[in-house]
Amino acid sequence: MSTKETLDQVEQSVMQLPPTEQLKLMAHISDKLSRLGITVPRVDAEQVQREREAMADALLQELDTIAESIEGEFDSAKDIREIREERGNRL
Repeated sequence: MSTKETLDQVEQSVMQLPPTEQLKLMAHISDKLSRLGITVPRVDAEQVQREREAMADALLQELDTIAESIEGEFDSAKDIREIREERGNRL
């Protein structure tokens, strides 16, 4: 019967190895994973940008709501939109 070790336990064991042995282990694991054809999924930069813009829009709507509930003559949401637009124009 084999015992299963947690990732933390394995990491602690590996840390007891000399650095050169750690590098050999890392190369060995990397080689095995490469042979399996496992790849790291690519990040869809456009999707990430759309998600960030959606979050920013939601935040701006929330800021508009807050600004409307506070008396005075300022529009922080407008200011943030202008700053965002200026930064966008610089890109």
